[in-house]
Amino acid sequence: MDTAALLTYLAAAILVAWGAAHLAPTRAVVASFGSISADNRLILTMEWMAEGITHIAIGVLVALSTALEGAGDPTTRLIYLLSAVVLVVLAGLTAVTGSRTAVIWFRVCPFVLTTAAALLVAASVV
Repeated sequence: MDTAALLTYLAAAILVAWGAAHLAPTRAVVASFGSISADNRLILTMEWMAEGITHIAIGVLVALSTALEGAGDPTTRLIYLLSAVVLVVLAGLTAVTGSRTAVIWFRVCPFVLTTAAALLVAASVV
């Protein structure tokens, strides 16, 4: 396995694990907001799950493109770069919103996403 593929699979594993870790506590996270309207509960559930699904989808996309086309394929490298951009945008969004709370996982999230993005950028240039 070449270096680019290794970096990509590492990024994919991080993203799938982080996404799954996002989805698992959804019920508890929503409950932690206490008494909120039914509409707000549904929106919170949707958004919380959407972020976890996004992480998993990006991880699966980069792993599959690597496995099927190879890390050196131009389209695969474009997928790495576009995925990295999305991850940095999500990290930035989290940095100015959720990570300003006392919840440690929100504070960790920008670093996890940025690390995965950096791995994908590195994979696109090696």
